[in-house]
Amino acid sequence: MSDKSNKEKVSGATLKVPGNLKIHVDDDVAQGMYSNFQVIGNNETEFIFDFAYLQPSQPRGKVRARIILSPKHAKSLLGMLTERVRDYEGTYGTISLPMRAVPPKGGSGLPN
Repeated sequence: MSDKSNKEKVSGATLKVPGNLKIHVDDDVAQGMYSNFQVIGNNETEFIFDFAYLQPSQPRGKVRARIILSPKHAKSLLGMLTERVRDYEGTYGTISLPMRAVPPKGGSGLPN
């Protein structure tokens, strides 16, 4: 296939971000993917975010995406998420969380 035919099939959207940076989002990615279970692990050089979907009343789920960030990018993400949750709660009210069990100590919490 030629480069021209590949370019003709590319569609999606471009995100507006600060500065002159342009980020393209393909249609498949723009649709998003639902996750109702997340696991985060880390070592000295990276943070690993697993996003999974668990069906109700089922004993297992499936990881739909794994994102790996440097510690600096993970801390930046924490700041952005904290700000967005604060804005959300200012508009819509406090987000209440259900009680959950404390995860076991030791290990990353990531599947092998």
